[in-house]
Parts: sequence; structure tokens; C-alpha cells
Amino acid sequence: MSPAVRRPRPEPTQRTLERRRPDGTVLGSVKLAPEVFGLVPNTAVMHQVVTAQLAAARSGTQSTKTRAEVRGGGAKPFKQKGTGRSRQGSTRSPQWSGGGVALGPKPRSYRQRTPKKMVRLALCSALSDRAAEERVALVDEWGFEAPKTKDAVAALAALGVGGKVLVVLETSDLDAAYSFRNLPDVHIIAAGELNTYDVLRNDWVVFTDATLPGGSEPAPEADAAPPAKARAPRKSAAAKKAAPAATAEAADATEPAVEAGADEASDEGDEQ
Repeated sequence: MSPAVRRPRPEPTQRTLERRRPDGTVLGSVKLAPEVFGLVPNTAVMHQVVTAQLAAARSGTQSTKTRAEVRGGGAKPFKQKGTGRSRQGSTRSPQWSGGGVALGPKPRSYRQRTPKKMVRLALCSALSDRAAEERVALVDEWGFEAPKTKDAVAALAALGVGGKVLVVLETSDLDAAYSFRNLPDVHIIAAGELNTYDVLRNDWVVFTDATLPGGSEPAPEADAAPPAKARAPRKSAAAKKAAPAATAEAADATEPAVEAGADEASDEGDEQ
């Protein structure tokens, strides 16, 4: 049996994103974290994580009664032989009307164990898919003075965001949350609750500087030249010859001072 061959993972792609104000003013470009927004989406992992997430959302409280739980049916309905009918022992058997349910559902948990690394890979794959389609927007901050849905609609229109939108907010940004919550096509979520399912079910994902995963750094401008390294000035030949002489003179100047200090210390000792 041949050993399993692991396929090499492609290198993450470095992507940039325009950073804007809520009114649409472009503030510059930022580099997105390649390990979050530059991966090749893993559809198998995303499917497994979304399936587990939807399964965990089920309450699992459905229940039916078995023949042992249905009230009544303790007496045998008719005698065993001589009636021409099939033998019956209880009127609460599954074949009777009003009887118990055979193999019916009972309360249970539908949760599936999903490793943390798999959950993170699925989320990064979903964000990378949205970034590859240029469906990720970034604003510096919302800065709403008061909750107002009209301002939220104007901000989304200025950003050029349409369809179903996922707005990622800080838990302390209540004015923005109250402004977006009445819009039917906008889903607000806290940064710590960002998940694969909500990213995939929305067309756009809008972040702020405080909620952008992986952080951001300014993208280098294409026209700007890299700064030149400052060179130390070259010493002339005369300066090189004068340097040893100056060092020797400084040493000669310090020696008498040291000797004078030693003589003063010896004189003080004799006086005592």
C-alpha cells in the first residue's frame, strides 16, 4: 500500500483594500492579512462547519409517546380466541388509533464536535472568498452621533454596498447597531461572534478598523520611491592621519591629571 501523499498548500495571496469614511471618501489603501483574506477556499471544511453550526442551532426538544407512556390500554380488549380477529393485548399498541408511536423522536442533542482549527480555517476560507470577489468593505469608524436609520442607508449607498450586507461592529458601538438593525437586508454581528455561515449567506461584509480580522497596515504607494539609506561621510586622508595623533594627545592630557590626583591622595594620608 503506497503512503498517502500530502498536497502542498498554495501560498496565501496578498490583497489590498480601500479604507474609506462612511461618506465614501477614500483615505488610502491597506494590506489585508494574507492568512485571513488570501487563502484558497476549502469548500469541504466550510460545508462541514456550516452543517455542524446549523445542527447545533436545533433545539432537539421534539418528543413522542411510546405505548408505555400513553394513558390507558391496560386491559386486554377481547379474548384471545374465538372472535375471528387478530389477537390483541392492548389498545395502546402502535397499530391502534390513539396508541403509542413506534420508533418516534425523543429529545436529543444534535451538536457535532468541530475542532477549533477547522472552524478558523472555514471562517478564513469564507472571508478569502468574499475578498477575492471584492465584496469586503472597510471604514475607519461609523461615527453616528445618534441612532438614525437614514444615516445608515446613506452610508451604505456611499460605500457602494448592496444586496445582503453583514456589518461587523464592536459591542460598544450601540449607535451604529441601532441605526442598522431596522434594515431588512442588513445583519449586524459582534466581532467576537463572526462565523462562517453568516459570512456565506451575505453578499458583502463591512468592517471597521477595530473589527478587521488580522489587523491592517498601509499599503505602499506605487509612485513613491523607497527611501535611500543615508551614507556616512568619507574621511579624507589627512583626517585619517590626524586621528591617531589626536588620540595620543588626549591620552597624554589625562595622564598628568591622574598622577596629580594620586599625589593629593598621598599627601592627605601623610597629614593624617
